[in-house]
Amino acid sequence: MLRVYNTLSGKKEVFKPLCDKKVGMYVCGVTVYDLCHIGHARSTVVFDVIFRYLRFLGYEVTYVRNITDVDDKIIKKANAEDVECEEIANRYIREFTTDMEALGLEKPTHEPKATDHIREMIRMAERLMERGYAYQTDGDVFFSVEKFAGYGKLSKRSPEQMRAGARVEIDEKKRNPLDFALWKASKPGEPSWDSPWGRGRPGWHIECSAMSQAYLGNTLDIHGGGKDLIFPHHENEITQSEGATGKPLSQYWVHNGFVNINREKMSKSLGNILTIKEILDRYHPEIIRFFLLSHHYRSPVDFSDRNLAEAKMSMDRFYSTLKRMDELEVEGLASQGGESSLEEGVQKAFEGVKAFPERFKEAMDNDFNTALALGHFHDLARNLNAVMRDEGSRHDLPTNLVTSARDNFRLYGNILGLFQCHPRDYLEGQRRRELSGLQIAEDQINRMIRERDEARKQRDWKLADEIRESLSSMGIALEDEPDGTTWKRK
Repeated sequence: MLRVYNTLSGKKEVFKPLCDKKVGMYVCGVTVYDLCHIGHARSTVVFDVIFRYLRFLGYEVTYVRNITDVDDKIIKKANAEDVECEEIANRYIREFTTDMEALGLEKPTHEPKATDHIREMIRMAERLMERGYAYQTDGDVFFSVEKFAGYGKLSKRSPEQMRAGARVEIDEKKRNPLDFALWKASKPGEPSWDSPWGRGRPGWHIECSAMSQAYLGNTLDIHGGGKDLIFPHHENEITQSEGATGKPLSQYWVHNGFVNINREKMSKSLGNILTIKEILDRYHPEIIRFFLLSHHYRSPVDFSDRNLAEAKMSMDRFYSTLKRMDELEVEGLASQGGESSLEEGVQKAFEGVKAFPERFKEAMDNDFNTALALGHFHDLARNLNAVMRDEGSRHDLPTNLVTSARDNFRLYGNILGLFQCHPRDYLEGQRRRELSGLQIAEDQINRMIRERDEARKQRDWKLADEIRESLSSMGIALEDEPDGTTWKRK
């Protein structure tokens, strides 16, 4: 039974969608004025996995992720480059799409742009004025937060805390500093549309309310985004949506945690923004996904070279395990056999393979606990490696053990967007990355490893150590394992 932590209630709740076996999920997307960074990667990967898991459970999921293509930041960049806002927006929509495809994200059901739904935003603002929640001043339309009794119920903030958190600018047109714009009167150099209050453009918050309603109706099953959106964005969404419809905006509010860079908050003021493109230049997409999913989605993550290197080592080990499984099938395995007659280590591996699906589901049913789910993958690989590396066991492994284990990696890994590459292709790709920038070719490394192996057979330990040290001086570390010596970049 799936349980989901609901930010609104502050506790885990049994997941029950409004319509049996149908789920409507809306996630706040990007504002397209610059390249996407690792924070965007975390949010999109988290909700990509939630999307995949809900479908795995048998739900028909309508997943909406919007694109904000009209905003102060877009206007500022367009003016700085002396181009139209549309040119800036389209440029970074293309970059965003490229990044998401590279990270292996599945396409949402709908990906609406704000500028395609101006009419719906105007209608919502009109409805709020009719119901007495909004007022108009000199072409601007504001929501009056004092008129909505539930303001602050998502963020659990007092009016004083909300004033500080909103960092509201002094605006003489507002009746209350916390009032927020539903519609902004046109200014020179800005895109604008006709409205009952004159030409202008929508406020940021009303965009998501109008688009979620257009695709999913008045009440959603899941509304998601980063924790930074809880206040004021999602708080204001609730206020205006429920003010307009009189119905709850969402049953479950799901928020992913922050990303830090080397233990510091990621921010442009600190100059520590890492774009997705920069990270993909250095790491395979599945390594990035593995790193992000190794933490519970509500917890903060610390992005650093050390942590990414650890994630890479883990993924390399997983793919090495998958490669061994492929090789064993080629070499030939024992036929199907009864489990009762199996050697103890093989028996343990069999039990782990059989138990894996339920363990994986238990982890994911506990508020999408991908960190625990990956722990079960580690256990599965460890038990398999123990018998695949043992000469006395490896050729007695039943075919159904290896086949079932590989099926687990493929099927349940797909929910996380992991283990979907051919092991040989993944490992060769990693080898090419490791060789880039080194002053030595791979065939030379392999030749030196063979020479070292021969020296060890002849018990010439001095020569063997010299070869190891020589490779080490060139940035190559050797690892001696039961089935041979491997190398990696230091």
